[in-house]
Amino acid sequence: MLAVGLAVAGLAVAAALTLKAFRENMMFFVSVSDVVAGNYPSERNFRVGGLVLDGSIEREEGSLDVRFVVTDLRCELPVMYTGVLPDLFREGQGVVAHGRMRSDVFVADEVLAKHDENYMAPEVAESMASHVEEQTATLRENGADCEVAG
Repeated sequence: MLAVGLAVAGLAVAAALTLKAFRENMMFFVSVSDVVAGNYPSERNFRVGGLVLDGSIEREEGSLDVRFVVTDLRCELPVMYTGVLPDLFREGQGVVAHGRMRSDVFVADEVLAKHDENYMAPEVAESMASHVEEQTATLRENGADCEVAG
């Protein structure tokens, strides 16, 4: 009987540790508009995605620091990244960035670019599609508030 009790306790501890590890490593996707509105996990990293705004890429000469703006066609979010960007990264293309907000800038640890002309991450495509639908109705009526919430 003692052996059964110890086995059940061991399984419970293993299950609890596994669930904790999943929660800590889970990466949430948050739309650009939600980030701008302040609806994002402030204590952990998350993913944000959209299109790289034309004319927004700024590189510091002699450095790996890059600044650009990501849009979901409703709001815009400034992004800062230090590192080598993917070969497919360019203006007007879809990206997903992993990182966290610092003040009013998203500081990315990793930037992923779409891998061909027809693909966009499902979360990004869904977010952008919903904002395109909202945009036609909402912007005509009362405009959009897209100031980054600090």
